[in-house]
Parts: sequence; C-alpha cells; structure tokens
Amino acid sequence: MDVRQSIHSDHAKQLDTEALRREFLIEKIFTADDYTLTYSHIDRIIIGGVMPVNNPVTIGDEMGKQLGVAYFLERRELGMINIGGPGLVEVDGKAWEIGHEEALYIGKGARNLQFRSLNPAQPAKFYYNSAPAHSTFPDKKITLQEAATATLGDAATSNRRTINKFIVPDVLPTCQLTMGLTKLDEGSLWNTMPCHTHERRMEVYFYFDMSEECAVFHMMGQPQQTRHLLVHNEQAVISPSWSIHAGVGTQRYTFIWGMVGENQVFDDMDHVKISELR
Repeated sequence: MDVRQSIHSDHAKQLDTEALRREFLIEKIFTADDYTLTYSHIDRIIIGGVMPVNNPVTIGDEMGKQLGVAYFLERRELGMINIGGPGLVEVDGKAWEIGHEEALYIGKGARNLQFRSLNPAQPAKFYYNSAPAHSTFPDKKITLQEAATATLGDAATSNRRTINKFIVPDVLPTCQLTMGLTKLDEGSLWNTMPCHTHERRMEVYFYFDMSEECAVFHMMGQPQQTRHLLVHNEQAVISPSWSIHAGVGTQRYTFIWGMVGENQVFDDMDHVKISELR
C-alpha cells in the first residue's frame, strides 16, 4: 500500500517537480493479475486499479489488516469504472458483468471481491475509488445509458466535453463517494477552464485513452500559486480541496473524476476567473 500524507498549501508552493510528482501523481494504476492501492490521508480516499488477465484477482481480508479493520470494505464504500474489455466482478457470491465504460458501486460491508476478464486478449481494467462510509447502500451497476449526462463547453474555447455522472445522488445513493467519466470532443484539449476549487471536497483525476506520445499538463496549486504535473496515459492526480484541478492535453483524452468530502453538491464550487490565475 502506497501511503500519501496530506500536504499543506504553503508546503506545496516550495516543492520542485520531483517532489510534486512524488506527493500528488500516481504513476502506476494497473498491474496484470493484481490490484494496486494508494491510500491518501486527504479525506482518506483509496485509489487503485484491478487488472485480471489470465487469473482472477481477489481482494480478501489481507487488505483489512493494512487498514486496521477485519476486511477492506468493513467501513468503506467503493466505486469502479471499467476502461478495458468486459469483465466479471463477484461481490459476496453475486456476479456482475461490467462492460467497457460501465460502473459498479459496492456498498459498505461487502467482504469477498473477485475480478475476472471475459477475454484475456482484452482484459478488463477496473479503476476504483474507495471512501470511508457510515451506512450501507445497495450495490448497483450503472451503464452509460443510466448515467446522468451533460455536455458542456465550446469548440471555440477547446473544451467541448460530455460528462457522464455514474455515481452521483441523481443516479444512486452513496455515503460520500461520487464518480464519473468525461470525454472530450475531437479537437478539444481543456477539461475545465475557467477552473475552480471546492473547499469541502477533494478530487482525483485519472487520465486515459491517450497515445504513448500524448500528455496532459495538469494544473494544480492555489489559484495565485499554480503549478503543473505532466501526466501520461493511465495515471492519476490527487487534488486537495485548496487546489485547482484543470488540464490541457497535446491531443484529446478521457478522464475519470472521483470526489470525497463533506457534501455531494456539484454547484458548490469556488470559480476562479482566468484573469485572476497566476
């Protein structure tokens, strides 16, 4: 388990490129026939990926020992979105077939999780976020057709994009976790600009659907103390509540966003004018 401590905004201003990457960038999400796990002290979110290829991958009680509980989801909820080929997720004996760009929410209390790919030549890639939970809500599969969808932005400002909200209150109840997938139109490069912060929620961006030579310049930091991280395919960035989170790519891309915090109100944002950024 990779553990990331909280970083104060005053401390972050003094970090060089290597230190910023070490604290905020998750470079490796998927490993064949295994799962990865990054634990952030920022709202205690867990970020990771599961990639079964030739063998099933099981998350059992061994995860609980690292978290100080009996098993992984004893006091947690989990959301995942599959960016690979079709796969099966078995939750306490119940199997869910999760296709490409489909999501699954797993409520607090699920103990035995097993992941399989239906075709090893096109393995499933389950990207997941997990948050502490105080109540149990039903497990639910969400397809693209069931997601709450909104198209925003403009080609003239290079940020025309479609937001697919998979795990949000309009679709299903959760304790605090929200997740969705945003696709940029061909020719659009910015994911969010003008940008914003939200003091009551942290956020993680996971970038994918990028060629080897494509990169995203992910903007972070306080609005008047901006920094950037260079992010490549299938990498994620941890964004504290004090930080802006916006990015521009060398080509179009897709990203998954996940939020954890005090509320699930999407218009609870502190917008920042481009003229005010430094």
